[in-house]
Order: sequence, then structure tokens, then C-alpha cells
Amino acid sequence: MKMDLTELYEEYGRYIYHLCLKLTRNKEEAEDLMQDVWVKVVRYSGKMDNVDRMKAWLTTICMNTFRDRYRKDVRRSKHVMHQPETLDVPILDLIPSDQMTPVEMIEQNDVQTMVQQKINELDGIYRKTIEYFYVHQYSLIEIAELMKVSIGTVKSRLFRAKKYLKELMMDDTAVQEYVLV
Repeated sequence: MKMDLTELYEEYGRYIYHLCLKLTRNKEEAEDLMQDVWVKVVRYSGKMDNVDRMKAWLTTICMNTFRDRYRKDVRRSKHVMHQPETLDVPILDLIPSDQMTPVEMIEQNDVQTMVQQKINELDGIYRKTIEYFYVHQYSLIEIAELMKVSIGTVKSRLFRAKKYLKELMMDDTAVQEYVLV
């Protein structure tokens, strides 16, 4: 599979960023991780010709890079075990929980429901394009093959779908009240 690094970034950059964000749960850490991933991709770009499944290859690089960073942070944190006496809150209370609070889960569920309802109101072609790209996380090339259209058509449909979805969301007073409150 021959692919230019710029094309590779354009096609999979969003996917890698969302994966980094899912792994780190922090925007700044996700950006740092993503930068490390793309440095490795550039470093190993000579081996890309032998890659059959690019998305899987990039996912593996991302996961391994995250694990390496996590191990390094754990080793580094072993040297910071003493809690200062002036700290009022126990150190363990400062560590973010992996579990969402009930309020966060309800809010997330409400937002997902609202967005899904608005996606369902879109015309079929735009709804399918959004679902393929954001829900199933297919690449632009994969969507083009599934829908039997050019990549340019997929890009324009995705652009229009997001525009229409935004308009639907902004026209709904219930959504506005929920998001703006």
C-alpha cells in the first residue's frame, strides 16, 4: 500500500487523535501522545509499503506508544511517594477516577440521545456518511468504497452533514437550553 505521509495524516489523523483522547482522557496528554505516534510513523515510514491494513498498523503504534508512556510515568512516580505535610487532601483523592459519576453518565446519555435524534432527522445519504465516519470510524476511502462514490464526494457529504446537523441542533430550543445552561 503506497501512501504519502500527508495523505495518511489527513485520512487517519482524526481517528488517531480520538484514540489518544480516549486513552489519556486529557486533551493536552492526547496531543502529546498523538505527536509521539506521528513521530514513530515518520520514523517507520520506510516500512509502510509492507503494511496491508493501515488503520490497524497505526492503532498498534498508538497503543504501544501509550503503554510506553504509561510505564515511564509509573517508573517516574515511584520516586514521588512522599506526601507533603502541608497538603490538606490525601494524594489518592487527587487521582481522577476511571469511573464516571452518575451525573456525568446521565449528561452523556442525554447528549447522545439528542445528537442521535438529530442525526436521524438528516437525509439518508448524510445520515449514513456521518454514521460511517463517526460511529463506525471508517476512513474516507472505506466510506467511498462502501457508498461507491469518490473521496471528494464523501468529504463534501460529510461537510454538508455536519452543517445540517449543526443547523438542526441550533434550531431546537430544548438542545439550546440544555447545552447553554
